[in-house]
Amino acid sequence: MADSATSPAPVGRGPLSFNQEFLCMFDRGNGVGPFGPRYTLADGWRLRGPLDTGALRAALADLVARHEALRTSLVRGERDRHQVVHPPSPPELEVRDLSGAADRDRAAQELINDVEAGVHRIDDLPLLRAVLGRFDDADAALVLNTHHTASDGWSMQLLIRDLAELYAARREDRPPRLPEAPSYTAFAEWERENLTGDAVAASREHWEKTLPGAEILALPADRPRPEGEEMVAAVDRFVLDGEVAAAALGYAKAMRCSPFMVLLAAYNAALLRMTGVTDLVVPTITSNRRQPRFQETVGSFFNFLPLRTDVSGCSTFREVTVRTRATCLDTYANDIPFEYIATPELMRQFADPDRAVFGFQVAQFPPAPATAHAGVRITRIRRTLPQDVSSHIPDGALWDLEVEPDGAIVGSLKYNSRVFDAATIEATVRRFTGALRAGVADPDAPLQ
Repeated sequence: MADSATSPAPVGRGPLSFNQEFLCMFDRGNGVGPFGPRYTLADGWRLRGPLDTGALRAALADLVARHEALRTSLVRGERDRHQVVHPPSPPELEVRDLSGAADRDRAAQELINDVEAGVHRIDDLPLLRAVLGRFDDADAALVLNTHHTASDGWSMQLLIRDLAELYAARREDRPPRLPEAPSYTAFAEWERENLTGDAVAASREHWEKTLPGAEILALPADRPRPEGEEMVAAVDRFVLDGEVAAAALGYAKAMRCSPFMVLLAAYNAALLRMTGVTDLVVPTITSNRRQPRFQETVGSFFNFLPLRTDVSGCSTFREVTVRTRATCLDTYANDIPFEYIATPELMRQFADPDRAVFGFQVAQFPPAPATAHAGVRITRIRRTLPQDVSSHIPDGALWDLEVEPDGAIVGSLKYNSRVFDAATIEATVRRFTGALRAGVADPDAPLQ
């Protein structure tokens, strides 16, 4: 919660969203966990063209005014949980001189990693800051950093799109041309009105029939999780070979699957080989953006869902894919808040200090427009460099794969380096990519 001695008087309030209620399951105060200063998101873009720093600062302030989530504090009392919206205030824009960089592409990635390794306290509003690394007068890298309680991956794409238009409007002295963006508190209120009672009864019944005896799968750690010590999040990054990525996307189309289904099938095949478990319960993170009214809203929307796939008797990758596809379709049709699904049995392995739960998510964002904004061309920076220190996740480890507009598939595996060795994580990545490579090359060959 923001410090009332320094924060402006609030201008509104609303209930917590179901996502924020889910994060409260892992609440360890404002020092660590999902409300701590390292539970953040960072993304970066290359800006080419003459950049007006003053207009950029003004546009960042406009961005905070447009999106309430960036200026909202959370009250998490035992009996009273709600969010409080505050008046707009300008975010920080730090400018760094990168003119001496010999490899600008690498320096741009290093800038994102460095910003992401920092801290962003949930008490410090607004929950957005920006760092601009300038190579010269017509080439720069911009990093946006938000607290994860205020945004998600989808939101980061909205933020850069809106910032580009707000910058152009400032430079061209005109009103911005942007769609309406309902507030995140309005979304939380909509959830409370529409995702209760009869509206979700059928889906709750589905999960009650689907999950008896299910436990979210966890993998053995190299060392027990140290009690009372803050995690050190590290990231291994990889880019799939172009031929493998193309084959995976082609196979998805032939099987009438989404890329997510094929990538999850490969992960299921790898887990089967690694653990021998045939009742695979893998947690995924959905965008939770089904309601068209809120697709322009910045906020923490994502939902946590268990994907239970029985791969017993599967002898080929095609069979694993068919089972995985059926699981995904059932899950998508019953995407309701996780608090309606969670049971102590399902969550049991989260409490095991010798094991870690690996979440699995795949993002596929629409291509950004290739036009320049007030003379500045904006392109997203593709990150391939690993990190020894990164932003946190609530617990366990997290796969994050992105299918980019050019067909490339870029992946990362974030983990707690206090409990996993880098070599173990690298071996896990190889098992996954190996299962995908073998599966899409010959889906009917015996599973390796």
